[in-house]
Amino acid sequence: MSTLVLEPAKKGLTGRLKVPGDKSISHRAVIFSSLAKGVSHITNFLTGEDCLRTVEAFRQMGVEITKEKDCLTVHGNGIDALKEPAVPINFGNSGTTARLMSGVLAGLPLFTTAFGDQSLSRRPMDRVVQPLSEMGALIRGREQASYLPLAFEGKKLRGRIHQLQVKSAQVKSALLLAGLLAEGETTVVEQGRTRNHTEMLLPLFGAEVQTKGASITVKGGQQLQGADFQVPGDISSAAFFLVGAAITPNSDLNIVNVGLNPTRNGVVQALEKMGAAIETTITSYVGEEPVGDMRISHSSLKAITLEGDLIANLIDEIPILALAATQAEGTTIIKDAKELRVKETDRIEAVAHNLTQLGANVETREDGLAIHGPTPLHGGELHSYGDHRIGMMGAIASLITTSKVSIADKECINISYPNFFEDLHGLL
Repeated sequence: MSTLVLEPAKKGLTGRLKVPGDKSISHRAVIFSSLAKGVSHITNFLTGEDCLRTVEAFRQMGVEITKEKDCLTVHGNGIDALKEPAVPINFGNSGTTARLMSGVLAGLPLFTTAFGDQSLSRRPMDRVVQPLSEMGALIRGREQASYLPLAFEGKKLRGRIHQLQVKSAQVKSALLLAGLLAEGETTVVEQGRTRNHTEMLLPLFGAEVQTKGASITVKGGQQLQGADFQVPGDISSAAFFLVGAAITPNSDLNIVNVGLNPTRNGVVQALEKMGAAIETTITSYVGEEPVGDMRISHSSLKAITLEGDLIANLIDEIPILALAATQAEGTTIIKDAKELRVKETDRIEAVAHNLTQLGANVETREDGLAIHGPTPLHGGELHSYGDHRIGMMGAIASLITTSKVSIADKECINISYPNFFEDLHGLL
């Protein structure tokens, strides 16, 4: 574990940036391609550690997947060709891999065991295991299969109607994937709208998906077909630079080819409410996914309240929005975000600790934060806690501090953004 020391920025963020491929879409592209029949070509694939865990999982099940830079070629031979892994699958730190793959492994006629790193082994899996069990899945593990490692005695599942108890795109997607392998129809009814990449991308692979209001339905027995597409840039990665430009004087930044899915653009909505000078333009579509460009410059920000359905839309962006709130006039309230306590780390505590270390005025609450601003930030020693989004938040904070910032365990940023520091330095 190494420590990185960053100096305050001498000028603003300027220029043009293309962020890596969307993490959520990259995971799903590998899963759909590996279940499909035919060759799929995926360009602008995110080669971060999390997505490569999904790639390795399917390689262990006999799928030929080749990679050249950020391009993947997946030789799918259909669901029936998947093989039983010879050794346990390592999900690493990837919650998306763990939960989405659980929906797949539960419905295959294979015996599979899977485990994760220390952090992932503390994250709840019962939210996926319980509804899968109601479909007939046989899954065993610690504390009634509430945590990894897990063993999947794959079998034919029965389609059913699921009323989701948590707002989670991962749970929804796991159940829809299980539904493709089940007998009959599977319907997932959401509590509130979550990111909808699974529903929007499955039709590109030939699947029929019916969406009506909060209900999404798939029929079992559908065979996916190979497809080619380009993964748009990840708005969750772009969010760090959006905030960096908004809070750093003399910034004027263009970010191109970013996914602008309405279920993912909460960070843009939040920054607009805070008064940020931000413009978005849709330039193309990947299937039904809108893709476009964003321009943002330094702005005077004001405090807002983030709550309700918007939280699910920007749950991954809350750490960096908390940093923006330290520079906003007034008290920013973040609530209905209890989910942050079961991410890669307890993000509520991690955000509050790191920002307080830099001189911010932050209060923790059971389901969120209260941040009083604006406050000048000084340097300090930060810890990423092995959480990529906490590490990147600290790096962006260093742009406006009065002295050096050190960040312990910077390697975790490779999970979602391997070239983060190269891109950051290129804009200064």
